[in-house]
Amino acid sequence: MRVSVIVPLYNKAPYVLRSLDSIRAQTFTSFEVIVVDDGSTDGGDRLVDAYPDERFRLVRQQNAGPGAARNRGIGCARGEFLAFLDADDVWFPGYLEHSLAALTEQAPEAAAVSSGYIDYPQGVSREPMWRARGFHEGLQRVTPHTPPLKFVHMVAYMSPCNTVARAEAIRRWGGFYSKEGCRYGEDAILWLKFLLNETAYFHLRPLTAFYRDAAGLSKNLKRMRPLEPFLLDPEEAARVCPCELRELLRRFYAIRASKTAAILGYWGQHREARKLLRRYVSLRDCFNPFFVPGLVGCTPLAGLLGAAWRRLR
Repeated sequence: MRVSVIVPLYNKAPYVLRSLDSIRAQTFTSFEVIVVDDGSTDGGDRLVDAYPDERFRLVRQQNAGPGAARNRGIGCARGEFLAFLDADDVWFPGYLEHSLAALTEQAPEAAAVSSGYIDYPQGVSREPMWRARGFHEGLQRVTPHTPPLKFVHMVAYMSPCNTVARAEAIRRWGGFYSKEGCRYGEDAILWLKFLLNETAYFHLRPLTAFYRDAAGLSKNLKRMRPLEPFLLDPEEAARVCPCELRELLRRFYAIRASKTAAILGYWGQHREARKLLRRYVSLRDCFNPFFVPGLVGCTPLAGLLGAAWRRLR
């Protein structure tokens, strides 16, 4: 087989067969599927074990988080290319075929291809949003002249469920972040390291469906989400950053820290917001688009405004 598909599974029994059926329906058929059950307790693993296709196999492990589950799958994979699908999301039938064509015919120099997607339950294509952010179809390579905000958007565009990558490149950059059972943003450090060192290809046409209503963190909007791992452990990406891109990486951190500080302030955590800004942001970052919201997030006023807004909603 040419592609190893890795599906991390944790308590997604109501959705997992929908995801597996979307893999089985692919027009490209030379693949294996490795479902890594990350300690599920809702019986989803039994549904996978009984799935009627010999290309699908189940691997079990104790609960360690989605990054660790995907890394376990990477360790078991035999394919030249790796693809990832969460157990509550879906690929459209041509996803693998279009992705492999990009990596072997259109852009053989690319290490990964990321495709557009439709957000559910709204059923909205995000292609117009990414085009408005200056994205275009084709090869993407970060340089010292890449606008920092575009770099932020490039990292955000890549996700496990819309990206097919060369297995050697995924392994070269260490796979997914899994320290301390990380359960949020575990993929972003990988894509950050990837884009600092590799060429990617972006499809903008939607080939995947993200079901935000089925994702555990998407359901939980009543408190602050965990800090992004790249802000908790910035050296993870800095260690592999080419010298000429270090300033771009610094500005990436400043933008993301400012945005996160604004969100911390919204949830009344202005002291944590202040610590974050002191670590990553200086006056030379005053033109970054989240600089002022980040400063507001460092004050008690942000928490009052956030509480008032939540009551209105």
